[in-house]
Order: sequence, then C-alpha cells, then structure tokens
Amino acid sequence: MTERNLNLVTPLAHEANAMRDTETSRRCAERSGAVSQLSNRWGDVESVIGTPTPGIRTSTTAIRTTTTRTTTIAARVPSAGSSITFAELVEAYFDCRRTKRNSASALAFEANLERNLRKLYDELIDGSYKSGRSICFVITRPKPREVWAADFRDRIVHHVLYRQIGPRFERSFIADSCACIKGRGTLYAAKRLEAKIRSITQNWSKRAHYLKCDLANFFVSIDKRILLNLLMKKISEPFWRWLTELVLMHDPRENFAYHGDPAMIELVPPHKRLLEQDATRGLPIGNLSSQFFANVYLDVLDHHAKHDLKARHYIRYVDDFLILHESTEWLSIALQDVTTFLPDQLGVRLNPRKTIIQPIDTGVDFVGQVIKPWRRHTRRRTFNQALTRVARAPDADVYAMANSYFGLLRQSSASHHDRARLANIILDRGRAVDHALTKSFRRSSA
Repeated sequence: MTERNLNLVTPLAHEANAMRDTETSRRCAERSGAVSQLSNRWGDVESVIGTPTPGIRTSTTAIRTTTTRTTTIAARVPSAGSSITFAELVEAYFDCRRTKRNSASALAFEANLERNLRKLYDELIDGSYKSGRSICFVITRPKPREVWAADFRDRIVHHVLYRQIGPRFERSFIADSCACIKGRGTLYAAKRLEAKIRSITQNWSKRAHYLKCDLANFFVSIDKRILLNLLMKKISEPFWRWLTELVLMHDPRENFAYHGDPAMIELVPPHKRLLEQDATRGLPIGNLSSQFFANVYLDVLDHHAKHDLKARHYIRYVDDFLILHESTEWLSIALQDVTTFLPDQLGVRLNPRKTIIQPIDTGVDFVGQVIKPWRRHTRRRTFNQALTRVARAPDADVYAMANSYFGLLRQSSASHHDRARLANIILDRGRAVDHALTKSFRRSSA
C-alpha cells in the first residue's frame, strides 16, 4: 500500500497573514501591469500617497491603491480581465510622441510625464476617461479643408486602441487597400497599380481601360452607426468594445478651440465641414483613429469589388479607387453597381465630377503620380508647385523643403529630368546638391 506524506501543520496567524499579503501583492501587480521603470522615481502618483519619501514604495500602499481601482472597475467597466496594461500605455505614448513631441499639448503632457501617464491609465481602468478638447484649424493646400487635432493624451488613447484592435482588422484587408497601413503608402500604391497595368496590357502591348472613382465628401459622410456595427463584429472584449465606442462616437464639436483666422473657415464649403453635419455622421480629419476607422468602413467596398464584382485589377487609396478591365462595357456595368451599392450599404456616394472611364495608355493619375507606357512620373501640378515653392522659400527653409521634394520625386521611376530642374533652382539659391541629384546640403556656418 502506497504511503502518503501529508503536512498537517497549520501555519501561525502572523505567517498566514504574511503569506496572504505576499500573494495579494503578486496578483495585483500581475493584473494591473503597472510595474515599470517610470514608477520608482520621485513624483510618481503612488509614491506620493502617504509619507512622501523619495524613491520608496511600500507594499501596503501598492495593495491599497490597486484594490481600490479594481473595485471601481467592477462598477463601471464591463470587464477588467481584458483591459490595458500600463506597459501598453507607455508603448503607445512612445508611438504617439514620434511625430507630435514638439506640439504644445505634448510638451504640457511631458512636463509631468509619470503623473499624467498614471492618471490616464487610472481613468482608462476605472472607466472615467473622457476625450478632451480638440483644436480645429483650416489648411489650404491642396484645397481648403478642416483639420481636427485631438489633445495629446487623447492621441495616446488612439494609439492604444489601434495597437490592440488594428491587427485583427488589417489581417482581413485585401492587399490592394493601401492607405494608412504600415508599408502601404503612396509608393506601394503606385508600384502596385503599375504592376496591374503591365499585367492587363501585357507590357503595354494590349489596349485596356480604367474606371477611376472618388467618394464625395467622404470623411464627413461616414455614418458612425454603420461603422460601429462593423467594428463590433470583430471586438469581443468588453473593455475594448467600450473604448472603441467611446473614441468613435466622441463629437469633437462639443469641446474645441479654433486656431487661425476665423475667416478661413468660410473657404471650406459647408457640405465639407464637420461643423455642419449631424452628430451621427463624420469623422475628424487628422486623427489616427479616423484613418483606421475609414479603412474599416471601406473594407466593405473592397470585398464587394473583389468577390462580388470579380474585379481582378482593383486598387484603393483612402477614398480613391480604380478598376482596370479590357472592356468599357464591363466597367460601365461595374460603375452602375458601385453607384447603387455605396448609398445602400455605407450611406456614401460617388463624386460624379471625378468619375471617369479612360484608356490606360493616355496615362493614369493616381496618388500623385502619372503612369504612362514605360514610365511613371510625378504629377505635373505637384512638380510645378515644388519648383515655385523652393524658388520663393525663405533661405532658412530651403534645405528641408528641397530634400522633402527630392524624396518625393525619387519615388517616380522617370524622375531624373525633374530632379535636375529642381537641383538647378537649389544651386541658384546658393546650396550644394549631390551628384546623384537626391539631396541638398546645409550651408556652412563658417
């Protein structure tokens, strides 16, 4: 008969309490994910609770703070089991500051970084987070339009949300959806379209046509209710469903500050202003969340074109899309189908002034480049504006502006002549250009 050794010794009361405290601390730390290098310096939120001793955090304080937060979660957030960790918030902060670090809201947030990050984290965890004030301003290039810039802390939340739910949606996007996806910028779109053109024309030896369409007032026409249903189909976690709906349904018009000349808003037509739309329509141009949501919205169109219309050569960049085919009759039928499908399924419509069917060999203008037989060059209007701006730019701006346009021109396969013309203007401004005509240099301070 097998012998079993059983430990029947009951621990003393103080030992049992110590064991329970240790286990509680471990579980709370794992659940909150709040252990980071940012939280052991003077000024940390938890370090100032109780006796303000620099660099010292007691286990009692950590247990008390975490327990209080967990209780609040149960009351306000559907589920804490799938919520954000503090480490994920910090990673989102680093992503966000990459291009926005010198903005006023970013500098104000970083002035007390640890405290602000911890406060934002606590608000997300206990469900008290609300979007802050947005900034509205008008740009005039390439045409007048509203831009809505969220506060820096709200941008961090947008990055948090995108990092969590973005990959699950992007895995289902077709390869011909090119906008606002890592590795699928304008150069990707131009090269992919060029490959499709060479395929359907068999290296320009056959005649083919293209249908080019543009959605009318796309961002301000998006129906948030339809978009919310599309998002919820792939988000099952209660916390992320709550945060997605909070970000999507936020109306920036309720709390915003207008920057710039008030008369500039009149340059934007009323039907293109978010300020003139219904509360259930429109996404603010300028936020990461809006770019991602727009791709989810038009993914319905992408799959319809590929699977229902059987369009083999289809490509889309934001709200511009093209379909290639040998027959103009087939393209006309496809146009009628899409014209009906978009209002019925998505509540948007085509812009009739920007809908064309043309032979491919006359040139296809897409994402700022024109594809013609055996060459791809920058759109002439963009190139002429580049020459004018560099020639008239203040001396301090020539270096950055010139290299920016050099980078743009290098994306075109037939750009040597254009880069040579730009280089001549830069040389006339007293700057040097490398032999390959790819960059200019700063003026020596000597």
